[in-house]
Amino acid sequence: MLFGDEHVRRYEETNGEVGHDWEKGAPILVLTTKGRKSGEDRKFALIYQEVDGDHVIVASKGGAPNHPGWYLNLVANPEVKVQVKADRFTARARTAEGEERAKLWERLAAVWPDYDEYRKKTDREIPVVVLERV
Repeated sequence: MLFGDEHVRRYEETNGEVGHDWEKGAPILVLTTKGRKSGEDRKFALIYQEVDGDHVIVASKGGAPNHPGWYLNLVANPEVKVQVKADRFTARARTAEGEERAKLWERLAAVWPDYDEYRKKTDREIPVVVLERV
């Protein structure tokens, strides 16, 4: 099973042939954010769903009390790079709210039911992020 930097490396080397289809069949994209302090590119392999032409991800961090670093990065600088298999593109990230967030959460929890468990472990509202191709 691939995780972290190794997952990103293998995904990029193979245009997602290795690493796109992950545990329990969950699809993976690679998100590149600008470090909010370093200004350097930071890459993360994340579960996603495509909804109405946009890619949607969840900033769960396994239900930890704090948001993941990649989420804080894209709040600071919403222009991100995305790779889905061989397709690489620039996107603008935004956090879904209200009814839209609830619908998107359902879509992602259907693919990765652990999200519902993570939600029970934390007091924070876990962000659902829409990546809109620029």
